[in-house]
Amino acid sequence: MKFQIVSDSSCDLSGHFAKENGITLVPFYVSFDSETYMKEGKEIAIPDFYQQMVDNKNVFPKTSMPSVQDYMDAFLAHVKNKMPVLCICLNAQFSGSYQSALNAKNAVVDDYPDAAIEVVDSRLVTVLQGQFVHEAITLRDKDFSLEEAVSKLKEIRDTGHIFFTTKDLKYLEKGGRIGKAASLAGSVLNLKPLIEYHNRELTPAGVCRGRNQSLKKILANFLKYLTDNQIDPDSYRIVTGYGYDYEEYKSFTAQVSDALSQAGHKNIDFEDHFIGATIGVHTGPYPIGIGILKRCV
Repeated sequence: MKFQIVSDSSCDLSGHFAKENGITLVPFYVSFDSETYMKEGKEIAIPDFYQQMVDNKNVFPKTSMPSVQDYMDAFLAHVKNKMPVLCICLNAQFSGSYQSALNAKNAVVDDYPDAAIEVVDSRLVTVLQGQFVHEAITLRDKDFSLEEAVSKLKEIRDTGHIFFTTKDLKYLEKGGRIGKAASLAGSVLNLKPLIEYHNRELTPAGVCRGRNQSLKKILANFLKYLTDNQIDPDSYRIVTGYGYDYEEYKSFTAQVSDALSQAGHKNIDFEDHFIGATIGVHTGPYPIGIGILKRCV
């Protein structure tokens, strides 16, 4: 192994996966009262995070980025063993996590001038950042050097695209993504937002009346994106993610697999992926979506 992979927890990979694949996760912090902050995935599990949102409908949690010290601790564990480090961070336009990691790198290099640390802004969020980490693992396991891996990863980070929806507009309103009038109108009319993530931004992609229609529409938009851009799914990572409702999620992934098979693509057996707290605070407990990211090799 030529380098160690570190990522902030916005990649939404489980602690079990991290341990099995030899990566280090640096957790974001989650708070329901703006006073007590818990480490995501360590002091509060994602299912418990969503359960609290379901049980407390008028409480709006917040997240806080990892500290410089958090990153320093993660880096030093490997730098002291002369192991190069690749650190992957949440889209820098969404959080100060990337800057925190850069500050940590500079502090570590002051004490260890020979330390090799590369901090990469993934330009991605949630499960697509996780797929970006998967690609880093592939490069590491194929014996790419740190510099080669960084170059390859930067080539694909702008190919990511997510299509998703959620049930409740009030969380988007609280996060400043939509206005109060739009939130109220949407609730009265049972409108569900269609949202896309690409080019480093969350963008509105319309609304549908009712949950079932919104799920059908994001799948249709995803399939249209494949066709319009002449994308061969075999050259891409395709991933789905969800928040609280597992049964609804499994039904959705089955529909995605069927649609891809009918379009002549190989059947995909999707792994279960939670959409974590860094996005969940903006969507509420019921996000469901599908994302795509080009493979490095």
